[in-house]
Amino acid sequence: MSSTWLITGATSGFGRLVAGRALAGGAHVFAVGRRRDRLAALAESAPHGQVTPVALDLTAPDAQDVLAEAVRSVGGLDVLVNNAGYGLFGAVEQIDADTARAVFDTNVLANLTVLRATLPALRAARGRILQTSSLIGQFAWPSSGLYAASKGAVELISEALAHELAPTGVKVTIIEPGTYATEFSTSLQVIAPNDVYLPTVGQFLTDFAALPPQAFGDPETVADAIMAVAELDEPPLRLAVGADAVEHIRASLRSRLAELDRWESFPRVPVGERA
Repeated sequence: MSSTWLITGATSGFGRLVAGRALAGGAHVFAVGRRRDRLAALAESAPHGQVTPVALDLTAPDAQDVLAEAVRSVGGLDVLVNNAGYGLFGAVEQIDADTARAVFDTNVLANLTVLRATLPALRAARGRILQTSSLIGQFAWPSSGLYAASKGAVELISEALAHELAPTGVKVTIIEPGTYATEFSTSLQVIAPNDVYLPTVGQFLTDFAALPPQAFGDPETVADAIMAVAELDEPPLRLAVGADAVEHIRASLRSRLAELDRWESFPRVPVGERA
């Protein structure tokens, strides 16, 4: 029996690669994205009727209703790949309120919109949810504060969701890719640092820009990982993909554990004894 997938950010990067694999496996794909031309090209490349293109800004007020109606139109949904998002690098202090709001609107609130639209159908199918995060959903580099915060929000929302949905049979996995050669890595919004942040944010951005091509992994491996984990009876809650993701996340966790151990006995003066 063929399955039905809904993939956001389906016109480029990981979303486009996963869409291609799902289609090759005979799935019907709701391909969600802003680029009508790319959605049309995806639909034309697949057997007739196998792709339902949904041209949609996920931050639009009617996005939830549009997605819910699309799912109802075919009677169900088996797999959600909640993948849409964009990157933002810059010093925390220098990112203005409108820019910060925009990244959270897209990376967090739109993610929730997609979940609300699809969860009734996913529960009915005991389906799968793949939430795209990042290695820096687990920690932050200089310059990544706002983007990392948005992905950290996706991580914790997804962790709570996994607990909440456990009795229903719906499985949730957070995908944490490392650094890959996709359009995402070349279309980051970057706020140039001022003099205060040149030694930290500026140095990081300089070092990142100087990375050789071989430092960026093959995005096909992320698509392969998503397809494989979607088939597991008992998938992991989190899946770090790429040697750099595993290395950096492990180092971050070790650092946090060391800090916890160091400060767990820090003197705590009862309120009544304070001077």
